[in-house]
Amino acid sequence: MANDKKILVTGADGFIGSHLTELLLSEGYDVRALSQYNSFNNWGWLEGVKHPRLEVVSGDVRDAAFCRHLVKDCSTVYHLAALIAIPYSYVAPDSYVDTNVKGTLNMCQAALEAGVDRIVVTSTSEVYGTALRVPIDENHPRQPQSPYSATKIGADAIAMSFYNSFELPLVIARPFNTYGPRQSARAIIPTIISQIASGMEEIKVGDLSPTRDFNYVGDTVRGFLALGTAPGIEGRDINIATGTEVSMRETLETIAKVMGKEVRWTVDPARMRPSGSEVRRLCGDNTLITTLTDWRPEVSLEEGLRRTAEWFVNPDNLAKYKANIYNR
Repeated sequence: MANDKKILVTGADGFIGSHLTELLLSEGYDVRALSQYNSFNNWGWLEGVKHPRLEVVSGDVRDAAFCRHLVKDCSTVYHLAALIAIPYSYVAPDSYVDTNVKGTLNMCQAALEAGVDRIVVTSTSEVYGTALRVPIDENHPRQPQSPYSATKIGADAIAMSFYNSFELPLVIARPFNTYGPRQSARAIIPTIISQIASGMEEIKVGDLSPTRDFNYVGDTVRGFLALGTAPGIEGRDINIATGTEVSMRETLETIAKVMGKEVRWTVDPARMRPSGSEVRRLCGDNTLITTLTDWRPEVSLEEGLRRTAEWFVNPDNLAKYKANIYNR
């Protein structure tokens, strides 16, 4: 059923953003999708997505004037634009502050001036750092264990200040570790799958002992939609999590199982985080989102990994990845 309200998605050219854009289009929304400006006019994962209700705009959330222009006529904003790779944040922290903190400030200011019905600002489970208690609820202390996580903590604080100071109708979505088709190669699941799919006999990995709460991307974007539409939840920061945890080694073994391969692996020092930066354990509490909305996780880890592997082994998709090069 068509919806006459226009939805803005920033970071729509990225992994989660492109899946969210497709979900919103399937639900009948008009979508204005922000793709980061580049001279190639490349729309990232929106390339090939053609829909009469889709408007793709190229630009950059670091520019405040552009953000004001971008938000015009939109009722709801899903702000996903961010720099996300943790290893790159060690060598380029300034760019993370500019995009993640200032970009969020610009979007909140623009949304306030435009009088939007709601803005959903994207956080990350990395703000919690290594779990001090499990499951991790929204009151868990924030621990900046990387420059990336520090900028996301800052972005969350800027966003919430606009709710407290100016009554900006805002919700902070905090997805745990999302995976699925189109995920960037810097993450463990796509780097393992792409190496196996490329026929590599020895899989290069980082530390396999940490645990993560993995969300299939279809479940994550349904969580975003729930947080964008549920009534009366403004001013909350809300986990999108399964409430389960699995080690990186178990994840590797499950990937090998669903791909029908026996693999050998070796630790690549370049893929190891500094010891104080590694988040050892993540397992989210989803009580709040399941209480405030009708969202529930639906896709099991094994099924999600099967769907992900099926996408990656397609030669056209695999060709977009450089399996033999570590992507920060």
